[in-house]
Amino acid sequence: MKIKFKCFLSFLLVLFAQLIFAQESKISGKVTDMTGLPIPGVNIVIKGSDTSAQTNFDGEFIITAKKGQLLIVSFVGMKTVEIPASDSMQIKLKDDSNQLETVLVMGYGTQSKKKSTDAVSRVTAKDIENIPVSNVQNALVGKLAGVQITQTNGKVEGGMNIRVRGQASISAGTQPLYVLDGMILINQNESLNGAALNPLLTLSPNEIESIDILKDASSAAIYGARGANGVVIITTKKGKAGKTAFSANFSQGISEATNTRKFLNSAQYIELFTEARLNEGFSDPRNAGGKFDQLSAGKDWRKGEVDTDWTKLALRTGYTTDADVSASGGTDKTQYYFSGAYSKNTGIVSFNDLERFNFRNNVTTKISDRFSAGMNMAFSRTLIHRNTNDNSFTTPMQGVAQSPLSPARNDDGTANTATQYVNFLAAQDNGNNQTIIRRITGKFFGEYKIITPLKFNSEVSYDLYAQTQDNWYGTNYPFVATNGEVFAASVNNESYTLSNYFTFDKTFGDHNLNIVAGQEFTSFASRYQSVTSIYFASDSLQTVDSGAEVNAGSGNESDYAFDSLFSRVSYSYANKYLLKASVRRDGSSRFGQNNQYGYFPAVSAGWVLSQEDFLADNNTISNLKLRASFGQTGNAEIGNFSSRSLYSGASYNLKAGLLPSQPGNNDLSWEKSKQLDLGLEFGFLKNRISGEIDYYDKNTDGLLFDVPLAISSGASSITENIGLVNSKGFEFVLNGKIIDTDDFQWNASLNLTTNESAVKKLPDNNTDIVGTYTINRVGENINSFYLIEYGGVDQANGDALFVKNTRLPDGSLDKSTTNDYSQAERVISGNPFPTLMSGFTNTINFKGLDFSFTFQGEWGSSIYNGGGQYQSANGDFWDNQTIDQLNRWQKAGDITRVPQARYVGGNGTQASTRYLDKSDFVRLRNLTLGYSLPTSLLEKSGLSKVRVYITGVNLLTFTNYQGNDPEARYDIGGSIGQEFYSAPPAKTIALGVNLTF
Repeated sequence: MKIKFKCFLSFLLVLFAQLIFAQESKISGKVTDMTGLPIPGVNIVIKGSDTSAQTNFDGEFIITAKKGQLLIVSFVGMKTVEIPASDSMQIKLKDDSNQLETVLVMGYGTQSKKKSTDAVSRVTAKDIENIPVSNVQNALVGKLAGVQITQTNGKVEGGMNIRVRGQASISAGTQPLYVLDGMILINQNESLNGAALNPLLTLSPNEIESIDILKDASSAAIYGARGANGVVIITTKKGKAGKTAFSANFSQGISEATNTRKFLNSAQYIELFTEARLNEGFSDPRNAGGKFDQLSAGKDWRKGEVDTDWTKLALRTGYTTDADVSASGGTDKTQYYFSGAYSKNTGIVSFNDLERFNFRNNVTTKISDRFSAGMNMAFSRTLIHRNTNDNSFTTPMQGVAQSPLSPARNDDGTANTATQYVNFLAAQDNGNNQTIIRRITGKFFGEYKIITPLKFNSEVSYDLYAQTQDNWYGTNYPFVATNGEVFAASVNNESYTLSNYFTFDKTFGDHNLNIVAGQEFTSFASRYQSVTSIYFASDSLQTVDSGAEVNAGSGNESDYAFDSLFSRVSYSYANKYLLKASVRRDGSSRFGQNNQYGYFPAVSAGWVLSQEDFLADNNTISNLKLRASFGQTGNAEIGNFSSRSLYSGASYNLKAGLLPSQPGNNDLSWEKSKQLDLGLEFGFLKNRISGEIDYYDKNTDGLLFDVPLAISSGASSITENIGLVNSKGFEFVLNGKIIDTDDFQWNASLNLTTNESAVKKLPDNNTDIVGTYTINRVGENINSFYLIEYGGVDQANGDALFVKNTRLPDGSLDKSTTNDYSQAERVISGNPFPTLMSGFTNTINFKGLDFSFTFQGEWGSSIYNGGGQYQSANGDFWDNQTIDQLNRWQKAGDITRVPQARYVGGNGTQASTRYLDKSDFVRLRNLTLGYSLPTSLLEKSGLSKVRVYITGVNLLTFTNYQGNDPEARYDIGGSIGQEFYSAPPAKTIALGVNLTF
């Protein structure tokens, strides 16, 4: 009986266990985003237990749980949800858009937005993907407070002007420092035709994971002597543990100019210049053998046989093609990311195009529990067909100066050379200007965990920028009288950086301490060579060795080095009280022996009020943080040997010698920017509404100027640190989740920036520095326009009038007008930089649809049209004229701003505010509409996501600016705020498809 009882008891225990565990089962499911795209790496935890699981690459998971138990489903950047366990679960996660959880990439480390005491703006891959532009910078426009981004003009390789919190210098570099995956990038313009070229064309936007802009001194001081203009930290995509994920993107677009100026047609041209000639007593050009006969090249202009629209020849329909593929994945030990991209941009300017290949591989591996290593490698090849610069007759945009009476081509198809100026088509038919950029960037890195809170990082970075330029000028190329000419040049820039630093990160109860300390050495070397040969037997021979005579050549080498020590300490208590301090000691070969080393300190603090007891349970205020920072950064962009006494080679009677070419200055140092930043971060209603307000005040002292010397010194000038400028303003960012439901999300973000950059001190007892159209004067904006004030037209006789603006005995200005230009004085007339900038971005998701757009606006700046004295000159010479010249003065009593037409009469064609125009604008910068196919349609295809989309750039522009475009600028260096036959940017619409499998 006892045995039977034991058996019976065992049976009951087994049955009881079965009854218990029968309630537990394998729960399976799938996690996707709101568009149905699977999310790998999602954590699923049974609430109140240690049982957990993680989704695979396809978003699928299996977890042992009882039906009805609460599962906590979480993923970085997505909203955490709690959901009861059930059969075949389908879980959708929504974007969290919680700015506080964002991890910002700082110099030599990262920091969460929640604990940050710095002013940093960020965009992610989602913000810039699928925008059809040639360069990374253009994709950022309108999305970042405090950052102005302008491409010089509409050429595909056009240089970029990026100003972070205004212009911090007058004569030194004004561009930010670029850091790619911790590697300082070469960003040196190596254009050989006078027009700026953007060195960062070599980057593909599709390989970028995020971009962080360090704006204040607290964040940028860790980069010391190179952080005064801000720092742009670019992070490329990395692999994640899991099954290999493949993605591909293909798009095709079409482009045209955003806007073009209207010029006179043949009939209007004949009328204007006939009137202009007769008004000045010249012969009638309509007579036989006159100018109109010459311009028409044998065509019957009287019958309107020719009416050439030169603008349509200079500008064309452009095309864009983009394709990229990537593979990423790995194991717990090794992760990888491989990508390749192809981009082809047929520009809107005739004979201007770009073709680029990009390849990248990022690999990290965990060699042991303590040691991990990896490498980031990238190669790109960029081919550009270029035109000459804006100040050249052979550039297409200067074709608008040609008379509409002149045919563009002869009957046999060759370019008509009997035009008023050089026909750019003759240059294109008989020449070629080709630039190839090959770039290799690489970083090898290792990390060793010494003890749990302490690790050591060592990195070796290398950047090779190799550029070649080949110009062929055939026998019939304009201005070539040597039976052809070939010019070939090469530039090789290479930089390597060694970085070693320790990181200590430890939490002691409510205290968290993070310390970074290290050393960095950077070496840069550049080599330039060129050669020219002439006299070619045939136009089919287009290389240097085919010329009969090598008649020119040049070469030079240059280098610099930086040696640095840096440290940063961050401390937080209970996530409420935040402190940070950093310092960098930079030494540079560019500066004088007495000032080769400098210190760049910064401190910042933050107080998270929303963590205090009096706000901790507040249902309205989710986040409230005050922060402040102050620090010093530097600007070392002055050239490599400005402090040295230099000699140049010379010859006399075939004897070699040396001549002094530059006096040295052993005290020369970098420009120093001291910046104060006060910030407020806020969030309401569980951060459904969030934003930031910043005030900044930046003083840049020790500006670098070439100060004139006495003739007896043997030199004309010496570079010294004299001068002070100030930039200050406000930044305002407001983010809102307007609608936030399972099927419908609408997020909006608005940013506003004000800026005022003024001169505070200048060399030689604050003597004005006067340029052709600008001035730097104490108390005024940097590079203010300085022009004679145009006073309109005398209604009685059609004379152009100018405001005298001479000083009266009482100190006021004489505002009377005169028709004598020499009696008027120049006055400050405008600002080349905007005083208010704005960006407004909306992102909408409804089931499988996604829709986003960004408006961008700028106000307060002006543009001087240097070509106006030829294009809008009321018949002063034979250049075709803008359509507004039809509104010229013709009889007494006419009220107009356009003077009487007078051939070679110089009636109002002098430099004045007549050619200065406000450039305020609002632009629909980009717009994207996409649709992701339901996953139910893709189950048998092997694809996990298919998204088709249409996207556009510069689709609408609202402006009163009279020129080509308010963002078009003269591409000759140093021509701030000017336009001169400058190409407008492109308006592009593209269709594309994203595939994930």
